[in-house]
Amino acid sequence: MNNTQLKQVLGHLKQGETISQAEAIDLFDCYRLSAIIQRLRNTGYDITTHNERNKSGIGRHARYELVKQVAV
Repeated sequence: MNNTQLKQVLGHLKQGETISQAEAIDLFDCYRLSAIIQRLRNTGYDITTHNERNKSGIGRHARYELVKQVAV
């Protein structure tokens, strides 16, 4: 994980988009999305986790959504 990926994920979330691990890999070559989400939460961002079924119907994955931005 690097700061560029953190900024890319944060920018994506700030645009009102949600993101899953598979999307993070496709969009930003980011393989540690949960670590980025934890860093953002530790900074004060309110990010919620939605657990969704995989397209195959077997298993689940996390989808992250920015609920509230940090007050400046």
